[in-house]
Amino acid sequence: MTSHTAHTHANTPCSPQDVDLFLQEAEALAEARGQRMTRIRRKVLRLLLENPEPSKAYDLLDNLDGEGSAKPPTIYRALDFLQEVGLAHKIESLNAYVACGHASHNHSAVFLICERCGGAEELHALSTTNALDKETRAAGFKVSRAVIEARGLCRACSA
Repeated sequence: MTSHTAHTHANTPCSPQDVDLFLQEAEALAEARGQRMTRIRRKVLRLLLENPEPSKAYDLLDNLDGEGSAKPPTIYRALDFLQEVGLAHKIESLNAYVACGHASHNHSAVFLICERCGGAEELHALSTTNALDKETRAAGFKVSRAVIEARGLCRACSA
């Protein structure tokens, strides 16, 4: 599989510009948290980084060429790990996953999902996530993770 340098998303701050460099940073991040970036986890993250669209678990499984007897639980464990460390997000309505290129901080994910081409773009919607944080705290609720999804037409499809 060839390496692409970035997702084709318009909101490039969320997309690593150099996949190999980001994989090194991901390994360092996992190690700093006392965890290991196994060969399977690294391969799943690479697949997410190289795919410009959200990936379903079984598609990832099909692309784990050379990884022996990987089974669905293997993929789901890798995806759970990547989400826990902050290296991936799950887009619930699509039951699909995307890499997160800014894992150095905790944040809520806001996705713009195109109904025509199926692409998904992560958006830095700071005022939206700040408002969500403020309102949930006022309700006495502590958010551990939030994913907000907005559907419509992306920039290319609406042109």
